[in-house]
Amino acid sequence: MKLNFRLFALFLIVSGLLASCKPDPIPEPEPVTPVNPNPNPTPVPTGNAICISFENFVGNDPLILDQQLRYMNLNGDSFSVEIYKYYISNIAFTDNLGNTWYEPESYHLINAADTNSFKVYVDSMPAGNYTGVSFMIGVDSTRNVSGTQSGALDPANGMFWTWSSGYIMAKMEGRSPSSTTSFDLVVVHIGGFAGQYAGQRWAIPSFGASTAVVTANTVPKIHMKSDLNEWFQTPYAIDFSSSSNISTPGNMSVGIADNYMDMFTITGIEN
Repeated sequence: MKLNFRLFALFLIVSGLLASCKPDPIPEPEPVTPVNPNPNPTPVPTGNAICISFENFVGNDPLILDQQLRYMNLNGDSFSVEIYKYYISNIAFTDNLGNTWYEPESYHLINAADTNSFKVYVDSMPAGNYTGVSFMIGVDSTRNVSGTQSGALDPANGMFWTWSSGYIMAKMEGRSPSSTTSFDLVVVHIGGFAGQYAGQRWAIPSFGASTAVVTANTVPKIHMKSDLNEWFQTPYAIDFSSSSNISTPGNMSVGIADNYMDMFTITGIEN
């Protein structure tokens, strides 16, 4: 009888241990309600406006963001692209009569990782036949020292250094086996908002013989090619083995800015 009692007690102990080793039941996940990332989108204008469609390329190849060595610069360095952003500001259109119209509060960030940023709508324009456009690559010096800002100029966009250094006008990051930095990184951050190392440049891509016709009921589309390879050529050929980390204003950043001022080409206009 004493032996049976001991066996029964041992059975209870082992049963308790086995029960304690069972994993806790996994609760069913809470139902997820989809979140609209932009619950109050800006309405697309239906007239008195122009759409500039920025289309990012590297030479003749469409830009793809990843770590694959898809591209080659003029120096013969193969490279990938993981980040590509640039500011467009102070947009102005000129019509066939010589009148120029300036977009107010004209600051736009084109981010290759965000397709929503590719189309810039310039609205509230006078009707007319427009034959030219100009804009700044970067952010003007006034806005670099205007305190906390929002929208395209929000520091959360990753295009701001400090209140003394200002905005990054244009940014590219990728990799190249020619790079001498860790992990073969290529880092190009062009900043500087005043003085000899200012990174802003004016772009005046040609309409050619084309015209953008703006009426109360039409929104012409300008196809604007952005060629990243222009950052690394003409007038200065960039060698990634000696220039793979450009992240402060200086002679190298000014050279890149001089190169990218002709990075834009109008490839077509749809009326």
